[in-house]
Amino acid sequence: MTRLAALAAGGTLTSGGMANLGGCAGSGKRPPAGPATLPPPGAWTGHTPAQTALLDDLERRTFQFFWDTTDPRTGLAPDRWPTPSFASVAAVGFALSAYPIAVVRGLITRAQARERVLTTLRFFHDGPQGPEPRGRIGHRGFFYHFIDMATGTRFGDVELSTIDTALLVAGALHCGRWFDGNDAAEAEIRRLADAIYTRVDWRWAQPRPPAIGHGWKPESGHLAHDYLGYNEAMLLYLLALGSPTRPVDASAWAAWTSTYPRIWGGGYGPEHLRYPVLFVHQFTHCWIDFRGLADPWLRSRGIDYHENSRRATYAQQAYAMHNPEGWAGYGENVWGITACDGPADVERVLDGRRRRFVSYAGRGMGGARYHDDGTIAPYGAGSSIVFAPEIVLPALQAMRSLGEPVYGRYGFHSFNRSFHLADVKLAHGRVVPGFGWVDDDLLGIEQGPLLMMLGNHRGELVWNAMRSDPFLRRGLVRAGFSGGWLS
Repeated sequence: MTRLAALAAGGTLTSGGMANLGGCAGSGKRPPAGPATLPPPGAWTGHTPAQTALLDDLERRTFQFFWDTTDPRTGLAPDRWPTPSFASVAAVGFALSAYPIAVVRGLITRAQARERVLTTLRFFHDGPQGPEPRGRIGHRGFFYHFIDMATGTRFGDVELSTIDTALLVAGALHCGRWFDGNDAAEAEIRRLADAIYTRVDWRWAQPRPPAIGHGWKPESGHLAHDYLGYNEAMLLYLLALGSPTRPVDASAWAAWTSTYPRIWGGGYGPEHLRYPVLFVHQFTHCWIDFRGLADPWLRSRGIDYHENSRRATYAQQAYAMHNPEGWAGYGENVWGITACDGPADVERVLDGRRRRFVSYAGRGMGGARYHDDGTIAPYGAGSSIVFAPEIVLPALQAMRSLGEPVYGRYGFHSFNRSFHLADVKLAHGRVVPGFGWVDDDLLGIEQGPLLMMLGNHRGELVWNAMRSDPFLRRGLVRAGFSGGWLS
C-alpha cells in the first residue's frame, strides 16, 4: 500500500471531496472546552540558553539526515532511512529547502549547497516524462509519488501525485529565490526552478473542475477523488493558481473553501478550521508566512491561517492533557499526534480494555478515521514552533529528556509508551524494555517540515525568500488573499 492509500484509508486525505472528521470533530462526543482564550501571539519572550542549545543541536541533526542520506549523484532523497527505500519526491522538496537553511547555520558552504541543488534540479528537469507506465519520472510536468532511487523512474504502480509534485516544486522555487547571485550556477538554479514549475499542466489535473484531483495512473487514468476543503493541499491550489502558463481558474479557490463551514468549530479550544492530524496545519506554512494574510473566508471569521494553526496546536496539547484514551506518557509536554510510523497492525486486550495499534497512519485526535493508538511523533509538536513556541519549546525539551531511545543521530524518533507486546511481529521499530515502542526509521517528510519550521522560527529563513516569489504572490492574490506581507 502506498502512503497516499494509507492516509486516505485513515481519512487524512479528502475522499469524495470532503475530509471525514472523526473523534473530537465528528463523533458526537463533546470534548472538554480547552483554553477558551490563548495567550497573544507576541507573549513569548525568547529562548532560554538551554532551549537555544537544544534547537542548535536539533537543527544540525535534522539537516544531517538530508545531507547524509540524499544521493549526491542525483539529489534523490529516500522516503525513509535506514530501511532500504524508494525516493519520495515530496522528501526531495523538503531536502531542497534544507540546503539554504544549512548555509545560514554554517553547516555547509554556499558552494556545497549550490552543487547539491543544481544536481537535483537538473535531474528532475531532464528526467523523462510521458504517458508510458514504465521508464518515466512523470507526465505533464507532474512527478510520480515514489521513484526508484537508482533510476529516478516510477516505482511500482504508484500514482502521479499532485500534492507531492507541489511539495517538490515549492522546494525548487525556494532555492530559485534564495540563490540570487550573479554567477552562472545560481542563474541556472533560478532558470531550472522556474522551468520545472511553469511546465506543470495544472489544468490537466482537473478531471472534475474546478477541483484538483489527487493524481493519475497510466493504467487507469485520473484517480477518483479531489482535494477539496482544508488540508495540506492548500499549497497545491496556491501554486496551481499562480502559474503563468497553465493556471487553474480562480473559481478553484471558492470550490476549495466551500466545505469549510462543515469543519469550523471548537473542540479543545477556540473555534478554528479543524483537522485532527497535525501535519495538515503545518505543511503549507513551511513555505508561506500567513501572519496577517487571510482569504475572504477566514477574514470573515476574524483570523488568518497562522492563527488557525496556532489554535490547532493548542488543541493538540489540550487533547494530550485530557488523554481520553488513557495512553501512557501523554501530557502537557508530551504531544504530537500526526502521520507517522507505528508499531504494528494488531488488536489486544490490555488492562481489561481492547486496544488497536496501527503501523503507518495519519494519526489524529481520536475517532475511527483519525486513530489515536498512543503513538507520539515529536516532529508533529516541533513543526508547530512558529505558531506557539511557548508550548512547543517545553515539549521538545521534555521529549529530548527521554534520552537515546527517542533522540538519536538524526534527531527525534516516534514512540509509543503503551506498546510493550513482545510476541507481535513489528511493522516498524523495536520495543525497548521498560520504555515501550520506538521507531528505528526516520522519514524525509517528517524531518523536512521540522527543520523548515525551526528555520522560520529563528530567522524566517524560508519565508523571507518565498515572499519574493512572483508566482506565489500571484496565486495568493488570485485566491483573494490580502494583508500581511502582500500589502
